[in-house]
Amino acid sequence: MDQPNENAALEPAVRQFDAALDEFHRARRVDPTSSSLALLEHARCLMLMPGGFDALYRRVRAMESAGIFGTSDWAQPSILQPALAKRSLREAGEVTTIVEAISEIRMLAVASRDYFHPGISSEQARHFLTQVMALNLDLLSGQMSEADRERPRQMGLLVQQLYQYLIGHLGYESLLDSLVAEVWRLLDQGPVQVDSICDMIGQIAKCLYDPDIKTRGTGDATRLVRALYAPSPACAEDPGLPVYQQRLWEMGDAELSNEAACLASCMHDTGLASPYHAVMVRHLRATGQDDLIPAVLGLTMTGLDDLYCYNELVNALIDEAIYPETCQAVYGLTMMLERGSLFTPPVAQALWRQIKLTLSTETARTLTEAFGDARPPRVYLLAGVLNLLGQPLGVGQGNNPSCQSAIGLSLWAANEADYLLQVLAWAARDNEVLTRFEGHPVSSKDLEVGLVKETPVDVDPVSVVLIPHMDRLYGEMWRRCSDRDDDAHRWINPEFYGWWVNHEFQVVADIHTGEINDYEGFVSCFYASYHPYYNGNMPLIHPQPAGIAVTDSAARFVGRHAITILRVGLSPSNEMRVYFFNPNNDSGQDWGQGITCSTRGHGEFRGEASLPIAEFASRLYAFHYDPLETGDLTDVPEDELARVVALGRESWAAPDEE
Repeated sequence: MDQPNENAALEPAVRQFDAALDEFHRARRVDPTSSSLALLEHARCLMLMPGGFDALYRRVRAMESAGIFGTSDWAQPSILQPALAKRSLREAGEVTTIVEAISEIRMLAVASRDYFHPGISSEQARHFLTQVMALNLDLLSGQMSEADRERPRQMGLLVQQLYQYLIGHLGYESLLDSLVAEVWRLLDQGPVQVDSICDMIGQIAKCLYDPDIKTRGTGDATRLVRALYAPSPACAEDPGLPVYQQRLWEMGDAELSNEAACLASCMHDTGLASPYHAVMVRHLRATGQDDLIPAVLGLTMTGLDDLYCYNELVNALIDEAIYPETCQAVYGLTMMLERGSLFTPPVAQALWRQIKLTLSTETARTLTEAFGDARPPRVYLLAGVLNLLGQPLGVGQGNNPSCQSAIGLSLWAANEADYLLQVLAWAARDNEVLTRFEGHPVSSKDLEVGLVKETPVDVDPVSVVLIPHMDRLYGEMWRRCSDRDDDAHRWINPEFYGWWVNHEFQVVADIHTGEINDYEGFVSCFYASYHPYYNGNMPLIHPQPAGIAVTDSAARFVGRHAITILRVGLSPSNEMRVYFFNPNNDSGQDWGQGITCSTRGHGEFRGEASLPIAEFASRLYAFHYDPLETGDLTDVPEDELARVVALGRESWAAPDEE
């Protein structure tokens, strides 16, 4: 193949790769076992650069001729299996992942008929890639799991960019069914930030309505597309916002009422609000038809009571926060009212302050960089407040190591929204958050950065403003506990999150050696504190932060992660399950050993994840509890303890991992 000139920024890296490829080819002709590590390192560098995958694509034939796949299974593409390819991409070591990536670039060249391979047809190559991509659809959302984020040397990012490269060349038509299922799975989790989901639905729409793409239209796909582009009769053909606005002006009362009902129904079906919905809400306010606001929001009795008690405030929130660019706030406002949030007087007063809040220059600049300048930054922040108060379990940490701060935002939005709005006002207006730790004042101003080194830009507006402050405060509290002889979470969590966090604390591993002692006692304490059968049937009153040992689908330890235990109870099938909030943007992860977190079908409320209690306990690392409300540890059955300990010992707590 002819190789066009590489772009200027890429040229030096390409020259180095070509030199390494020539050297590797000569070495392999002398010694078939000579190392490919130097060449693979150059390939890794190229994959992380714009245009790098194209450069490798054009060199597929040369790489294979040089012997990059040796005598491995990759040398026989017809025997490769998609499920194993997923593991090579997501779970294996760096070298294996790079070789797998090169193999899939080769498959793309074969599928595109740019490279003839005697071992596999173009149709077989396309089918293989389709299955691999369907197995990795979570990468399409733009978010990375803990396992991906924790991979060294940007390997998680490399795999994500490979996936985007493949999908950009192969298109979405072959992935439609899998893509639709993935969108619904994400929507089940009630996310606050839905931009990536809307992008995915946009791709589904292209597949459904592109005459050059042959697809089987499905009801689930049509529901998603309709939710964004055609949620009501007057915009059934997606006419554009100006045309829709004109049609609203020409409608009579009956037509407007029907339009409002259709918009509300579509929104509640999916959890997504359309820009058309925002236009309708603003039209009702502009024409003084506030009597249709309850209908267009689809409110039930609680929401109606909240609206009627605080009618002036709700109208102000609509006027100030809801625009086509912030249309998801229609759903946020609806769910906030449905939760009865305004019945707490400080929340209503704090929202009035938020409406009138003057943002600092730094805050305004940060929000504009993250969300654009189509609307003033204060609009995006107020819309973000509505979304977070409406869906406290929908906040996510993005691709940031900020799980502690993210669960803080979720806890406060659910339990102490006036506190959340107070710290947000400080951060947005004053560039400072004030708190106390063990009686001493702590300010976020001038503190060293914590785990979050830069302002996060892949999260919701409230998180963009607050996470850097909360992360620095958490880090400062950690530093003040650094010389104590126990896990610092024992002291930090009750001070950081709130008084409702139980002060007694259990951690399974020694903080100095990592050695796990009395694993059975740790599990017994958890069961006696949280399991209704062994704690006197005492329900969990307030959500409690906890630490889990995250494992990948091969049950290998990835890292520690903060979640919130929300409740423990029987599922509809009478199975005792732990229902929890996971801020990692994907609560349906596979942790190996058949342990896959569920987000629907087992009694979960929107935004919750759940697991059978034994499976959850097998990944538990640390938890808070109240010793005055703990049952008898000896009541916990020994066979249950043995099962939990075995699951833990055979995964993250294996003896050689201690």
